[in-house]
Amino acid sequence: MKRRAAPNLSIHENVLFDLPDDRILPFSKEHVFWTWSAQSRVNPIPVKTARNVYFWDIWGKRYLDFNSMTMCVNIGHGDPRVIEAMTRQARELPYAAPGMTTRVRALAARLLAEISPGGALTKVLFTLGGADANENAVRLARGCTGRFKILSRYRSYHGATAGAMALTGDPRRTAWEPGLMPGVVHFLDPYRYRSTFHRTNPEISEEEFCRDYLNHLEEIILYEGAETIAAILMESVTGTNGLIIPPEGYMQGVRALCDKYGIVMIADEVMSGFGRTGKWFAVDHWGVIPDIVTMAKGLTSAYAPLGAVAMKPRIAAAFDERAFRSGLTYTSHPVSLAAAVANINVIRQDRLVEHAAAMDPVLNRLLNDLRDRHPSVGDVRSIGLFGVIELVKNRRTKEPMAPFDKTSAEMNAFLAHCLDRGLFLYTHWHTVLIIPPLVISEEQLQEGFAVLDEALEITDRAVSR
Repeated sequence: MKRRAAPNLSIHENVLFDLPDDRILPFSKEHVFWTWSAQSRVNPIPVKTARNVYFWDIWGKRYLDFNSMTMCVNIGHGDPRVIEAMTRQARELPYAAPGMTTRVRALAARLLAEISPGGALTKVLFTLGGADANENAVRLARGCTGRFKILSRYRSYHGATAGAMALTGDPRRTAWEPGLMPGVVHFLDPYRYRSTFHRTNPEISEEEFCRDYLNHLEEIILYEGAETIAAILMESVTGTNGLIIPPEGYMQGVRALCDKYGIVMIADEVMSGFGRTGKWFAVDHWGVIPDIVTMAKGLTSAYAPLGAVAMKPRIAAAFDERAFRSGLTYTSHPVSLAAAVANINVIRQDRLVEHAAAMDPVLNRLLNDLRDRHPSVGDVRSIGLFGVIELVKNRRTKEPMAPFDKTSAEMNAFLAHCLDRGLFLYTHWHTVLIIPPLVISEEQLQEGFAVLDEALEITDRAVSR
């Protein structure tokens, strides 16, 4: 077959807009190397534009975004206030070296200090995203304690760099071992629906459930040697690994263990921060102030790449007289910081944290309605606008709709139906995540749940009764 000639893409000011829509997919498949994918199986949606809670492909098909793209577009798509702030900053000063400071760097750091848990994390290190925020948090903890080990949980994801991947507990870590950062020890999550400790006693009280998992963590600390442990790093609410919401008392108990043994408490708020759970940060639900908080995603609502590590003054003080030997060329990039400042102001002006809190009972009700109607729904969980549907083949045995670290024909068909009906969401093994932009209305949520209601008929047929 004769190969079609490519359009002329000589360099000039409009080159970005000269590529015809019908060449986006062919060029992408020919030249792009895709992450998290077998290259021969990639079939991306060619996105044209986005606004509010919707986006459109090049053929004009509209999708309701139930995943905030990559769990990050908290304020919704295409907000002109953020775009204008970025444009203005790019015209004034598009870049400054890491050792310099700027108006936007000073303001962004100040804003994050103000909204940090308890207003107590008043020093801020800016990174490029969540993975390097977590890596730098580990360096800070190791540097200020003189200890080496880091404890994190099995059902966790902390990023795709070598250090963040080591912190991760799921199979995204094991795929790259042993060439990852050493010194990480994993422990179990307080996962009520599939509790390892309570399979024969599922009716145990919340208080006893919490205590068992705190005892488990303390036992790990004692076995590993408290004097060797620099930090305990956790997602405040577990994200892609099942949206596990800690029981009342758990986060407070972890804080107490860290205080008891001189361990730095690090809260990974990359996914759960900036209003997602109905608070600025998820740890705020439990009145806990970590020593370090890592953030990204909702920090700019993905209008530009940016991560941050907010820390208590005592963490930063460890480096008052000795250099912190780490850095990034694009740390505190002015355009990204302008996006962060504008994004935080939008969240405040539009009261999106409060809106997410108000939508909490709405999402909870819609999820429970699905569980009542569909036998394939084993469990549902939500906090704010952060929800999950856990699909099973048998409610009594809790057999998942897809095996651990795999998908299934039923899950593939479920996702295909949703996409065909214009609902974009994320499935992970046997779970379905519900993480829409915080601007979503009750009517728009219902629009998406109507599609979910249809799609669940597919998984219901796989249920063994």
